[in-house]
Amino acid sequence: MFGINGTEMVILVVVALVVIGPKRLPGYAQKLRDFVRQMRRMAEGAKDSVRRDFGDDFKDVDWQKLDPRQYDPRRIVREALVEEDAAIRESKRQEPASQQSSSAESSGAALSTQTDTEAAPTREQSPIERFQAQASLRDRSAAAPFDPEAT
Repeated sequence: MFGINGTEMVILVVVALVVIGPKRLPGYAQKLRDFVRQMRRMAEGAKDSVRRDFGDDFKDVDWQKLDPRQYDPRRIVREALVEEDAAIRESKRQEPASQQSSSAESSGAALSTQTDTEAAPTREQSPIERFQAQASLRDRSAAAPFDPEAT
């Protein structure tokens, strides 16, 4: 609890016996016990006070998620990239469906009343999408360019 191992505890007890003496040691042990009990009661009272002040919302808080020791910048970046990749895959999955529906609408143009302002605006590509587009255009039969002077 306090970073004291067994041998250090034995040494502290022996020093307490020598300094305090065997006659006064039970009185001091009782005072220590009362002090620990009082501190526990104060801690429980503080917990009850906080629960009373915050109400039922306080019960639902996950304190493990708020622990600053769990934040690893590498993990946070990795999770953000995975979420972005998932969003890109989802948007690519929806694009063919929207293209199919738009081709069906263009065939029935007489029935369609959609104007240009109602069409979905084009969005800017993310860096990952731009890289994937460039990679698909690259000629894989030729060797990648290499500049020996740049290294």
